[in-house]
Amino acid sequence: MISAEQVAPQRWKNNGGWTRELLAWPHPAQWALRVSVADIEADGPFSSFEGVQRWFAVLSGRGVRLYDYELHPESEILSFDGALGPDCELVDGPTRDFNLMHRRAQGRMRVVAADQPFEAQGSQWLGLFSAGGGLLKHGGRAMPLAPQSLAWCEQPAAQPLSFAGPGQAWWMSWSE
Repeated sequence: MISAEQVAPQRWKNNGGWTRELLAWPHPAQWALRVSVADIEADGPFSSFEGVQRWFAVLSGRGVRLYDYELHPESEILSFDGALGPDCELVDGPTRDFNLMHRRAQGRMRVVAADQPFEAQGSQWLGLFSAGGGLLKHGGRAMPLAPQSLAWCEQPAAQPLSFAGPGQAWWMSWSE
């Protein structure tokens, strides 16, 4: 488990914000999936990632405009083709955002809201990101999560999972 507050922020090349990389799996240089929290400080385009599917959600701040969508902390997570590199416009000041990137050629990724129990059947990698923290239950174990935390495991046991906590949270399941 890792919290965004435990990770040193890295400045973007365009100086428009900061990224806190929570996980690049299975290897930082050759990742199949990458999970991060970003602080967007200025309007500008997203970086383009050919062959990558992206999921994006606003965690705090007044929101952003991507494509024809205006996203706020209450909005559902948005998935889009990472090759497109959309323009991002801040609604009214900086935001903190959740980002998940998945290389489509390297397996299948499923992302669902964690407001319902989840079954890890067939997953080689399973993660949960929680905006507000809470309690993750997997089989007979319970694990508290700090706000803006990622919990994950490889080769998860096929046991019921549940999560209870304030704010947004997502199950992420990767399989070949």
